[in-house]
Amino acid sequence: MRSTEKAPQLTPMLRQYHEIKRQYPGTLLFFRLGDFYELFYDDALIGSREMEITLTARHKERGSPVPMCGVPYHAAANYIAKLVKKGYRVAICDQAEPAQTAKLVRREVVRVITPGTALENQLLESKQNNYLASVCGSGEGMGLALLDISTGEFLTTQFRGAEAWQQLQEQLAIFAPKEIILPHSLSPLFAKPKSAEPAHTSVIPTETTNPQISSESKTTPLSDYRTASEQAALTHLDDWLFGFEHAESLLRTQLEVISLDGFGLAGKTFAICAAGAAVHYVNETQRAQATHLSEITFFEQHDALILDAPTVSNLELVSASNGSTEGSLFGILDETMTGMGARLLRQWLLRPSVKLGEINTRLDAVEELKTAPIKRDQIRRQLEPMGDLERLAGKVTLGRANARDLVALRQSLEVIPTLHHTIAESRTSLLQVLAEGLDELEDVRTLITEAVAEEPPAASNEPGMIRAGYNPELDELRNLAQSGKSYIAAIEARERGRSGIASLKVKYNNVFGYFIEVSNSHKDKVPSEYERKQTLVNAERFTTPELKEYEIKVLGAEDRIIQLEIELFSSIRQSIAREVKRIQAVARVLAALDCLTSLAEVAARRNYTRPALHEGDEIKIMGGRHAVIETLGERFVPNDLLVNNTTDRLLIITGPNMGGKSVFLKQTALIVILAQIGSFVPAASASLALVDRIFTRVGASDNLALGRSTFMVEMTETSNILNTATPRSLVLLDEVGRGTATFDGLSLAWAIAEYLHDHGQHNAKTLFATHYHELTELAKLRPGVRNYQVAVSEAGGDIVFLRRVVPGSASKSYGIEVARLAGLPKTVIERAREILTNLEQNELDVTGKPKFARHLKKPSKHVNQLSLLDPPPDESET
Repeated sequence: MRSTEKAPQLTPMLRQYHEIKRQYPGTLLFFRLGDFYELFYDDALIGSREMEITLTARHKERGSPVPMCGVPYHAAANYIAKLVKKGYRVAICDQAEPAQTAKLVRREVVRVITPGTALENQLLESKQNNYLASVCGSGEGMGLALLDISTGEFLTTQFRGAEAWQQLQEQLAIFAPKEIILPHSLSPLFAKPKSAEPAHTSVIPTETTNPQISSESKTTPLSDYRTASEQAALTHLDDWLFGFEHAESLLRTQLEVISLDGFGLAGKTFAICAAGAAVHYVNETQRAQATHLSEITFFEQHDALILDAPTVSNLELVSASNGSTEGSLFGILDETMTGMGARLLRQWLLRPSVKLGEINTRLDAVEELKTAPIKRDQIRRQLEPMGDLERLAGKVTLGRANARDLVALRQSLEVIPTLHHTIAESRTSLLQVLAEGLDELEDVRTLITEAVAEEPPAASNEPGMIRAGYNPELDELRNLAQSGKSYIAAIEARERGRSGIASLKVKYNNVFGYFIEVSNSHKDKVPSEYERKQTLVNAERFTTPELKEYEIKVLGAEDRIIQLEIELFSSIRQSIAREVKRIQAVARVLAALDCLTSLAEVAARRNYTRPALHEGDEIKIMGGRHAVIETLGERFVPNDLLVNNTTDRLLIITGPNMGGKSVFLKQTALIVILAQIGSFVPAASASLALVDRIFTRVGASDNLALGRSTFMVEMTETSNILNTATPRSLVLLDEVGRGTATFDGLSLAWAIAEYLHDHGQHNAKTLFATHYHELTELAKLRPGVRNYQVAVSEAGGDIVFLRRVVPGSASKSYGIEVARLAGLPKTVIERAREILTNLEQNELDVTGKPKFARHLKKPSKHVNQLSLLDPPPDESET
């Protein structure tokens, strides 16, 4: 049954449900009924399936059952997290007033939880930002805003010209947002392939009274609100929300300024439109003003070392091929003690610096911390108990922080004075600046200490949040509620003595409240001022003016305690929210300190050295190692590298499979990236030219969903390299051209290598690993080409990979030997050797193609591989 289908004679509650549901289409509505959140109609069908809970029905007796399912409100967070992780948007509809007999309780949506606006711990990775991306654009350009509501980080940029769409895609791939909001006009650009659509296509109501939230639901099936786990959820909004005037006004209000020029947004129309729509969406979903979004940063791609998505993936910078951080460069470097530090380290890896001064100040700080193990250990121990101040500040300003969050905030701030003392006498400028920025926030600490209980309840509507002594009225109410037993006992003892009835008792129940109970045998002794309340078989129950007054006080005290504590806590939270900018500033300092200390810890543990960076064109690495592979246990063989823009601009690297060509390429890139984030590097020494961009074409991949084969992907990525590389770029090419016919591939590889060498505007420093040994001939034809090979030793028919990169060119690829090591059947290996012998002995037909017919000749053990450039032999000689 569709949620728009109303059963006849709907109850007032279901009519209320329909009214609210119409205002929030495109969401799963969690409708509060007592101690449960209930879902109805299609929402119930989806919820029961996705949350794996029982589907029931309401009003079965009326012949029109309404599908429903529900979860306890105190356990709802885990169920909601399960839905949001799958891409659903969940609207939380709570009771806005106490339940009263014979009255429909007023309800309203207090928040819409989406993948990109989550604050719940179950939906957040402590070491990764949870970005909401906002995209807009036209034929002239495109805008992008990235907002992490959990931390307050707010970035924006824009792209113009023919490359705008490609550049936007690159940034989305790098930042990996959990949700993307976009205007309807851009929907075709983000359309999913038909094969990627989920099976269910439940229709959302077409009627809406709140188009600001999500007008796309008028025509879009619910299935479009969820995506595969590795993709961002897409949310389509009305185009007017991305209009310049609306966006600019909203941003000025949000940032409390009269002009956006101070944030570098003068003339940045597309960036402003994207950022304004993001703020609107956040305010609407949170049903609160996100005041911690107090700053916005405009960035350009070239402000940092540019790493496109294939490069980040190929180099496994932040995650390994299996999606885990273990086995990635981030996994090796991450010795941070806080989520703030880990997130900053991740950002540094994805956007390394291109500013020599900034890099050197970081290196100075890392060097000081590396050479001071006692100081470094003290900082790490002091950071360890630190909470996530960025996310705590976000929860405070949005009114989501509970009393335990404030206790965690206080405990974190209590560490700052000691930490400040530890780094106060630092020698390097960056650590000195960080020490100066460590605001101890004594006023915030004092407020929380005086106001919030040491061990408060988890829920914000339970008593016990406020510390005793903070509020006189609350203390009096608590005394009244807690002294009930002794007060009743005193009344009971006094009335027994006054009446002479030894068996007189003062009791309480939920129906009659407090009363005095006297057995029938003593009715004649009851004082005249007693008022009869109830007659039982063997006793009478009475009340007195004193007991009535006490009952009113006690029964009202508990309700008033909860109400007063909520009021006091809200006031305390608002007071702290006014200091959120100071808290955020301290969080940034702590994140940077944590990051630098982590880099120093890794450098000390793994014997890294300080690189020397310069504005020249030469990269010279002595004894370079792969930061990840060297940790896997096997002894790693270091290698040297010299590459520049003149005499050694294109290195042709040949050698066998499994010899280490790809490792050599990747370790070069990783050393450059490490240096430009301000880290020491795994090398004996490194003198490195600043690099503006790193390109990698490594490994085979396809994109079948977009109809792109492995070779097409390879050529597309190579095209991007040839069109955008500069003399300051570093290009790593591995086996380019191997995805097509041999002569096609060789021709393309040769032409690509020539282009990289010859074009002055593109002659980037290039490492070109290949099995096309013919390419080594380029060293004779081009002055900037140098040949290197991965050394191999042959002994007794076996091969030993030496992992050494040395000058010269390899004569063989040893592919059959590698296949033998991989376990191919013996007959396959023998036949492959026979065919190889045919090829190497010029057994070609009249068209120049090799003959594969079997013959009796035994394969030669030591023959040189035939060059594909050699002419075919004369047929008369065969």
